[in-house]
Amino acid sequence: MEKPTVALVYQAVQALYHDPDPAGKERASVWLGELQRSMYAWELADQLLQLKQDVESCYFAAQTMKMKIQMSFFELPPETHIALRDSLLSHIQSLKDLSPIIVTQLALAIADLALQMASWKGCVHTLIEKYSNDVSSMTFLIEILTVLPEEVHSRSLRIGANRRTEIIEDLAYYSSTVVTLLMTCVEKSGSNEKMLIKVFRCLGSWFNLGVLDSNFMANNQLLMVLFQVLQRDETSTNLHEAASDCVCSALYAIENVDTHMPLAQQLFQGVLTLETAYHMAVAREDLDKVLNYCRIFTELCETFLETTVRSPGQGMGDLRTLELLLICAGHPQYEVVEISFNFWYRLGENLYKTNDPALHGIFRPYIQRLLHGLARHCQLDPDHEGIPEDTDDFGEFRMRVSDLVKDVIFLVGSMECFSQVATFFWKLQVQMIDCPYRRALHQH
Repeated sequence: MEKPTVALVYQAVQALYHDPDPAGKERASVWLGELQRSMYAWELADQLLQLKQDVESCYFAAQTMKMKIQMSFFELPPETHIALRDSLLSHIQSLKDLSPIIVTQLALAIADLALQMASWKGCVHTLIEKYSNDVSSMTFLIEILTVLPEEVHSRSLRIGANRRTEIIEDLAYYSSTVVTLLMTCVEKSGSNEKMLIKVFRCLGSWFNLGVLDSNFMANNQLLMVLFQVLQRDETSTNLHEAASDCVCSALYAIENVDTHMPLAQQLFQGVLTLETAYHMAVAREDLDKVLNYCRIFTELCETFLETTVRSPGQGMGDLRTLELLLICAGHPQYEVVEISFNFWYRLGENLYKTNDPALHGIFRPYIQRLLHGLARHCQLDPDHEGIPEDTDDFGEFRMRVSDLVKDVIFLVGSMECFSQVATFFWKLQVQMIDCPYRRALHQH
């Protein structure tokens, strides 16, 4: 491939997005793909970003930069790395208001560069020091700080184990600085929903990497803000989801509870305060929020599973966690209770291994209530006609219920389980199917 002009590249991008002829789009796509694999892509992408002609060409250029850094960083000599870094930072600052997807692509490019550019020491500190005092730069700064931890374990990056360890240690060192910055953003933006969503996404990303200091986070105001958002009835769906994702990430990060005790206690108590908010979401028939709360309750139970089995009813083995899941099992939509299935599988497995009749006796009433709830969910609608399909969503749900029952049946005994569940299912199905089908089933 000979080096094309930037005008020719722009023309190809326009054809890719706007050519009414599908064959023309395909030709443009193939040609642009070949360009992205060439050495010329570095310079041409940089030129397109400088021109800022439109969203399409800037997106293609930003995506190209990200791909080249991910897959072909070895093409560049080390003496060009600093210039590339400065160029990318300049582009993301000048394009920050053009489109969020362009900002994300450039943020990924900068993050991937930082992870591979060993000479860029303390990249987090550099970025915060450079942009934290500029309100207009805060959006892309937080985006970079969000994707940076996410890219650490990216399979696209060619970095060795030693470099990855060095990066994680570096990010851990500056993690409290990041959290402080996020809290400052919240204080300055007030109740700005878009900023809160970005802050929670970023915080969740750092929780997922597992580098946040538990003691520092346990006493941080961000946790309070997080649960306040989840407790408020007027919280929007998007903000609610971002806050829920963040809490789930935090709970997952402290799965080894004993080594994260202060943060574990704060999260445990925080989640228990959400029961009223769950009931409000049910009353308003807001299924999105109901599902979010159930995700949080399930993650809470999964995180404290060993504690609950080891010391049921004591401290963070408080059985109110199971009550939360059983409340969710009472929701009329079976999709809600289905979220918790993995926890019930794991609980059954743990109790089976202990083989302690006294311990089994403590958990038996909860399993009985779960089975009763599942029996209601598995019944057919009164107006259902014909034999139910096993392959639709409801049929697959019933199969998953069957698998779950097999895993916990030892706790309640097979006879009681059959009398409470199997017979109940059979009678309900026979009653709801028209007479010809009923006779057929009876003969079968």
